[in-house]
Amino acid sequence: MANITRYDPLGEMVTLRQAMDRLFEDSFVSPLTWRTLEGEMLTPAMDVHQTADDIIVKAALPGVKADDVDITITGQTLTLRGEFKADENVSRDQYLYRERRYGTFNRQLQLPVRVQGDAANATFEDGLLTLRIPKAEEVKPRQIQVKPATKSAPTSGGTVKP
Repeated sequence: MANITRYDPLGEMVTLRQAMDRLFEDSFVSPLTWRTLEGEMLTPAMDVHQTADDIIVKAALPGVKADDVDITITGQTLTLRGEFKADENVSRDQYLYRERRYGTFNRQLQLPVRVQGDAANATFEDGLLTLRIPKAEEVKPRQIQVKPATKSAPTSGGTVKP
């Protein structure tokens, strides 16, 4: 016998409390980019993907100079540190709008596999940091060649006479 589920339009509605909780959670607790409260540390947006041989990390660091970024790999932990520096030629009272965030950032990622940190290389172009970290040899996929079986003559210790 089939179960029949009736449509309940009230079940689809969210309470005001749930909507407010979601709003504050998305805005302040787990921001996606630079949305932070005054005094909190900045978190640059990052994309991480993997190929058969490497882990590729791309971090958006607009306005940061390559010399102002510190990258360290310890075991499987990647750490990015740096600072977004404010324009010192403009005083605070001269601003009409000030939406860009300034200050230090520190972002740590746990990499999913063992890597060769000493063989990593980084490039920085147009505010985009691209970090290529080779995987450790033991975690790289290996292709195994399948060979056809060869038929060999049966071996016996003696001959059987009829």
